[in-house]
Amino acid sequence: MQGEPTSYRVGDPGIRDLFSEASRLQSWLDVEVALAQAQAELEIIPQYAADEITSKAKFENLDLDNIHAALARTGHPIVPLVWELDRICEGDSGGYIHWGATTQNITQTGKLLVIKRAHGIFLKQLADLLAELADLAEHTKDMVLPGRTHGQHAVPATFGYKVAVWIDELCRHVGRLRGCEDRVFVTMLGGGAGTLASLGEIGLEIQDRMAVKLGMASMPLPSRTVGDHMAEYVCLLGLLAATCSKIGREVYTLMKDEFGEVEEPVPEGTVGSSTMPQKRNPKLAQDIVAGAAQVRALVPLALEAMQTEHEADRTTSVMMNSAITQACTLTGDILQRMVNLFAGIRVFPERMRKNLDLSGGLIMAEAVMLELGREIGRQKAHDAVYDAAQAAVLENKAFSDTLAEVEEVSSRLSPERIDELLDPTRYTGVCSVFAERGAKQAREVAGSLS
Repeated sequence: MQGEPTSYRVGDPGIRDLFSEASRLQSWLDVEVALAQAQAELEIIPQYAADEITSKAKFENLDLDNIHAALARTGHPIVPLVWELDRICEGDSGGYIHWGATTQNITQTGKLLVIKRAHGIFLKQLADLLAELADLAEHTKDMVLPGRTHGQHAVPATFGYKVAVWIDELCRHVGRLRGCEDRVFVTMLGGGAGTLASLGEIGLEIQDRMAVKLGMASMPLPSRTVGDHMAEYVCLLGLLAATCSKIGREVYTLMKDEFGEVEEPVPEGTVGSSTMPQKRNPKLAQDIVAGAAQVRALVPLALEAMQTEHEADRTTSVMMNSAITQACTLTGDILQRMVNLFAGIRVFPERMRKNLDLSGGLIMAEAVMLELGREIGRQKAHDAVYDAAQAAVLENKAFSDTLAEVEEVSSRLSPERIDELLDPTRYTGVCSVFAERGAKQAREVAGSLS
């Protein structure tokens, strides 16, 4: 997914544009404006200077050739921008740009301003995804299929129950993402070494006012070595990606010919293979799994980037910037594919029902055991049903026949009762209730994000 051609992406949600040069420079300009306005309010710089800086600090006013030439000469990210903004400001106003700040104060705050915008897109995507899953859970709440543990038939479940499990996990991710906002999206103004030597104690008030203007929180201690908040965000995206991957893998598996229980959207004209015309491949599911693996691989990089020496270290800033940028871009791609997948997923209840019968009734062994256990105790019932179940497999017989051959069973359960107990549609527990509750929860959480 990372670096793939634009034409192959499934609806770019706008994350890539946030990390463009124009967006990056504008975010830095926005921080410089907030700094100037806050300082003017506290009479640290003239009001006319803050007004002029505010008026001119727009990307479209910049001469990019000047910035690129200065960048090539200085090798410094912020100085060329400050020079260019100074050039276009009237009078001496440009001399008050960047007053008391250091580069990382502007670039890191600007980066988090961009991440905050990406965060808003993620929450909108999650709202759309939860709305789709709510409808799916409701629609499939009574759609019975084999519940599987360790890859083998266990007891019957419903597809709506599966969806409810996904909803439950995704809603917790929404809670985590909302809960981190005041910790992650913070303004930093600590000066060269984070000590506020250039501004003194009033610098804390400047930082607080900047935060309000930028719609962010304010760092309690604006040290340049603090990176746990950004690492936390990458970790949260890693958790979200892991859930998306789990869901994608389930769709991938259930779409296999041997299962045939679901199919992701395959638009007309989609080609699955250059040589095998029949192929209807799970492209969305595969992309989700692949992208999620990349996000999770960035978590160790973000944690490593917390290891900053002394009062600042460009090495770790570069690492963190790379980790958080890639994680956000990939997450936007993953969530867009998740929305597209569940907006057009097809489910096949007839195949689910057929798969339930693959074991010849063995999937209902627990139900028979518990019914028998009412008379002879659970453990004795387990042993008796175990013998019948193993005989059915090893002798290739119907489970109902081998049950009839076990004295402990046949003497207590009639053939009619056994037939009833072997009906998988009667043994789905509270799957339907879970699905209904999941649909309700998904709609509530989606509504809270609107």
